[in-house]
Amino acid sequence: MDEINKFELPSLPYDYDALEPFIDEETLHYHHDKHHKTYAEKLSVALENYHELQQKKIEELLKNPEDLPLEIRKPVINNGGGYYNHNLYFESLSPTGGEPKGELLNQINADFGNLDTLKKDLAEAAANQFGSGYGWLVKDSSGHLKIYSLANQDSPISVGDTPLLPLDVWEHAYYLKYKNARAEYLSNIWNIIDWQRVYERFMA
Repeated sequence: MDEINKFELPSLPYDYDALEPFIDEETLHYHHDKHHKTYAEKLSVALENYHELQQKKIEELLKNPEDLPLEIRKPVINNGGGYYNHNLYFESLSPTGGEPKGELLNQINADFGNLDTLKKDLAEAAANQFGSGYGWLVKDSSGHLKIYSLANQDSPISVGDTPLLPLDVWEHAYYLKYKNARAEYLSNIWNIIDWQRVYERFMA
């Protein structure tokens, strides 16, 4: 029998209080243990009658959403996107932070001029996302870096780009600590970005 992928909730790669004071422990418990878990569970429910699709990795499901059966297309886009995007988001954070390096830094300088401009443009894209969604740093098919925002749980992987860094601006990502100060959250998050992980995605 073909192997079935189980879309289970991955553990955080750090303690719940490790991102203080920039993201608080209570927010991480709600964001990871409630919201992220719900996406994983609902994705599994959407696919429970589709054995062939259960064998695919989440990236395969999201790369060609038009190939999904119409009756589960939206649930898989929403919940599969939520599962995939949250995995990327939580893995992009680290209590030790860091700075971009090597070929990633070279590409940042080539496409944006410098790191500060990238941070400014990505934070603005996330801050100006109307309602829920993400600001995204991606690599396109030519190897260049781009910044844009997407609503809800839509993912760059569905439009042919490689996601490198998501900034989550759903209110549950920041509201317990920052209330309506989305811009402050986006300013502080640069202290805990794991640029090594972003580098690995870029090089892959």
